[in-house]
Amino acid sequence: MVRAGLTRERLIRAGAELADEVGFAEVTVSALARRFEVKVASLYSHVKSSHDLKTGIALFALAELADRGSAALAGRAGKDALAALANVYRDYATEHPGRYAAAQLRLDPATAAASAGGRHAQMTRAILRGYDLTEPDQTHAVRLLGSVFHGYVSLELGGGFSHSAPDTGETWSRIVDALDALLRNWPAP
Repeated sequence: MVRAGLTRERLIRAGAELADEVGFAEVTVSALARRFEVKVASLYSHVKSSHDLKTGIALFALAELADRGSAALAGRAGKDALAALANVYRDYATEHPGRYAAAQLRLDPATAAASAGGRHAQMTRAILRGYDLTEPDQTHAVRLLGSVFHGYVSLELGGGFSHSAPDTGETWSRIVDALDALLRNWPAP
């Protein structure tokens, strides 16, 4: 019998919390069952497998991150909007490293299309409208920003910058300045 109170949503949220504590790679149905002090079999009516659980956590993280991004961008444009979105990704990764890792999970095309991932691209494109970029340059710029934001955050989380000065926050601020300058002076094809 399934323990009363367990739902897919509750398990996904608990899985996201577990990911932040132990790392996304360590999240399994077994680990979650231990957290709830239930048998693994009792969770399978809510999640099909560890992959299904991880996909649910990824979708949760993408939506949570998109909500934060939307709130941060409200009423902003240009460099102010660029910095706001950049800081949302960096702050979220620092606060929720497991969820941030989950948001990077490769999803199958149908799941990705139905996820909040599209909202992330829309937010970035909204910022780029302030820089008057048109296609295909807008797509190139979306890819550039994603690469820089996620690349820097991943390296920072992994300790890649922890043994040298200046402070990583100072570097982050300079990167945003450089991206703003680049977007204002986007090279012609």
